[in-house]
Amino acid sequence: MEETVLDFNSFNNNCMFKMQQTMRWFGPQDSTTLADIRQSGAQGIVTALHQIPTGDSWSVEAIVERKQLIEKAGLQWTVVESLPVHPEIQKRTGNYQTYIDNYKQSIKNLGELGIKIVTYNFMPVLDWVRTDHNYKNKDGSLALGYHRLYFIYFDVFLLKRPGAANQYSKQEVLDAKALGESLSEKEREQVFKNVLLGLPGSSENFTSDKLLELLQGFKDITADDLKSNLIEFLKQVVPVAEASGVQLAIHPDDPPFSVLGLPRVVSCENDLDQIFSAVPSFNNGLCYCTGSLGAVSENDLTAIIDRFGDRIHFLHLRNVQRDGDHIFRESSHLDGSNDINSIMEKLVLLMQKRKISIPMRPDHGFLHDRDRNITHYPGYSLLGRLKGLAELRGLEQGILFKLIHSQ
Repeated sequence: MEETVLDFNSFNNNCMFKMQQTMRWFGPQDSTTLADIRQSGAQGIVTALHQIPTGDSWSVEAIVERKQLIEKAGLQWTVVESLPVHPEIQKRTGNYQTYIDNYKQSIKNLGELGIKIVTYNFMPVLDWVRTDHNYKNKDGSLALGYHRLYFIYFDVFLLKRPGAANQYSKQEVLDAKALGESLSEKEREQVFKNVLLGLPGSSENFTSDKLLELLQGFKDITADDLKSNLIEFLKQVVPVAEASGVQLAIHPDDPPFSVLGLPRVVSCENDLDQIFSAVPSFNNGLCYCTGSLGAVSENDLTAIIDRFGDRIHFLHLRNVQRDGDHIFRESSHLDGSNDINSIMEKLVLLMQKRKISIPMRPDHGFLHDRDRNITHYPGYSLLGRLKGLAELRGLEQGILFKLIHSQ
């Protein structure tokens, strides 16, 4: 990707391209209202029809109903997050072709109704995993975190997944056991609940029996198998996306390494290269998530922008503080282990080059005292996200100002 030079006159003529500010909304049951989001300064809504079972197609009527609700509040439905991929598609078993056909119909219906960006992921069983939903920051606010030793304790001693102990070192298992013995019964229950949290948009947790059953269904699926199944899925749905004017944006694995013995296939630059090379369509794109990709030091986040910038259709911007191997916590949006300043500068240049405004949402946020007694999905309290949105907006504006005046 060639370096972009900003033209001062184009900015003076109000032709600058900025991120389109959006917020995630989980639907009418969300404690964060559409009015809250509109008053935040965001223009777009990121949402999904969570009430429709995974694998069923999204009807025109259901999409229209949600779209009209959003527009009545003075906003627009900018991005679908997420259109879930049925596990039988991931495994390529059972009725997978029926589920792919339903997926195609959903894409077609969304495109016809003017919703042009669809985010999805290909993570088996669990969309995301954290061991701590209440990491206490120095200022008293709470954050999400992942600690390898707590996860090993959950996997080996709480879930008791068959063969789990063999996937860790003997010392790690001993350390995890000692950790568990130091916890109170209430703390053990909380770790169990944290890891077993269900899909985003649901307040229900998996039971251990249900999780073990789901894991059993993937016991013979290797990373090569899963990636092959993803590519076969894309070969079918991307042409429909092209015809419908819809940009598909795959979300990276969160975290970007194996958990519960499950394969991960969207975790690094090489994974993205294989996916985009196999289906080389502009409509086969990326949801660039700095928090997911940035949870491991091996991922160079600015290099990923340089290499795949033309495929970035949606932005999740947050930061993490890496405290060790597979140990991280979500930090404030502007501080952490990832250089958000360089990332934002790359994104600003990218938008000028492509002459588009890429939708962005502040991904997650701290839980502040004022929101403690309000029901919300972990990471999605209102004040924390408002703070993140304001900080990211200010950072982008500062970079634009600096670039304009460097001409």
